[in-house]
Amino acid sequence: MFVFRNYHIRSYEMGLLFRDEEFQGLLQAGHHRFFDPTGKVRVDIVSRRDPWLVHKYLDLIIRSGALADDAVVLELQDHQRALVWIDNRFSHILPPGQYAWWIGHRHVRVEVVDIRNLRFEHRELSVIVKSPTASQVLDVRTIDRDRVGVLFIDGQFVDTLAPGLYAFWHEQAATPSRAAGAAQRTQASANGALLVETLRTDRLCLVEIDQRETTIDVGGQDIMTADKVTLRLNAVVTCRIVDAFRAISRTDDLRQAIYRETQLVLRSVVGACELDAFLAEKDVVATQIEETIRRRAAELGLEIAAIGIRDVILPGEMKDLMNRVTEARKAAEANLISRREETAAMRSQANTARLLADNPVLMRLRELEVLERIAAAGRLNVVLGEHGPGEKGLADRVVNLL
Repeated sequence: MFVFRNYHIRSYEMGLLFRDEEFQGLLQAGHHRFFDPTGKVRVDIVSRRDPWLVHKYLDLIIRSGALADDAVVLELQDHQRALVWIDNRFSHILPPGQYAWWIGHRHVRVEVVDIRNLRFEHRELSVIVKSPTASQVLDVRTIDRDRVGVLFIDGQFVDTLAPGLYAFWHEQAATPSRAAGAAQRTQASANGALLVETLRTDRLCLVEIDQRETTIDVGGQDIMTADKVTLRLNAVVTCRIVDAFRAISRTDDLRQAIYRETQLVLRSVVGACELDAFLAEKDVVATQIEETIRRRAAELGLEIAAIGIRDVILPGEMKDLMNRVTEARKAAEANLISRREETAAMRSQANTARLLADNPVLMRLRELEVLERIAAAGRLNVVLGEHGPGEKGLADRVVNLL
């Protein structure tokens, strides 16, 4: 009995011919008839509308060379990945392995990249990282504005990254945690940290640095002055990071380092001053402290914006004593001003008397001014009594004045 098998392959399909599980070749569109009395002939029909040829015997099909005119074959090594665009739209990222895609029906573009360079850079990075397959092979990090990222690979400084989007290839032996990185970023932000480690694997470390100005409170410093008076000082340091690599490499705790440095400088400068000199020239002392700390801060990659002494707290008995001294000083100043004004008034009166004595006409004018003021105040009554021999002519003089 003769057994025939018929297969119809459409224009957008391709037939894969197998005989006794051995690949025999491709079957183009059309009608195909095979004599198969033993049932060993099989034709797998695949659609070329899906550009990828997926088959359990793909390695045999590729090795046969039958795909040379109809498909493109790609071999990806362990250190390679492939970026795939279909019809000019990004599709996915291919891991290592064998691949083949059909020619003619869909426009497929494949870009092979080497992941031994852990940092992945591409002009269409923002599109690539949105692919579902990107999260499986890439660590994606966004550096926010006002921050920079310091990148280390194999313990070596590589680059300082400006704000923007960055991606790094997963390592085979490392499984970095995105959730842990996000939690670490949140916790560090809550604590006001200047440095935030957002990504660490066996070979790669990325540290984000906040470059905005930050304020460090140096509070509760008990310092003894040169004249043995104990003060409690509260200072404020305003600074920002200007050299990201130096800020990471010079100290393990930047905020604590600048706090301790300010604390030591305060003790050194204030301890060399007497209390009165310190209180009178507090701004000068703050300038000296700032100049000293600025040099040390530059070594740590910091720029000091300002340093100020916010509070000066005296002991209770010293505060009372200072109040009494201030009160006595102000009373003495008030007494001195009063005496100075009395002396000036007396000197003015003496000068006026001398001037009137030397100028009779001026004396007459002065008398007239006095009489004018008296007359302006109300009715003027002049009563003259009897006069003695020495008072002859007094009435005449008064009449003449009036």
